[in-house]
Amino acid sequence: MFQIDCPFCGPRWQVEFVCGGEAHIERPINPDMLSDDEWADYVFMRTNSKGMHYERWCHIHGCRQWFNAARDTVSDKIHATYRMGEKPPELSS
Repeated sequence: MFQIDCPFCGPRWQVEFVCGGEAHIERPINPDMLSDDEWADYVFMRTNSKGMHYERWCHIHGCRQWFNAARDTVSDKIHATYRMGEKPPELSS
């Protein structure tokens, strides 16, 4: 178990949060114009990279706010958290 620094509430244990997957995936402007393969790519395909990864998290047992986190998928260390809409920090893996 590790701690996550909620941008709204401060540091809390991981069990208070749920991960919502990869961050910064933009919804297509005209989804009706996409082929089935293009839509499936948007819905299902993620980078699932080893190392530094930007994710969405929700503080479900706290403020219930969504935010982003830069997490190392190898060590589970969270290097930064930031509010939705803010520019992600540039971090090396």
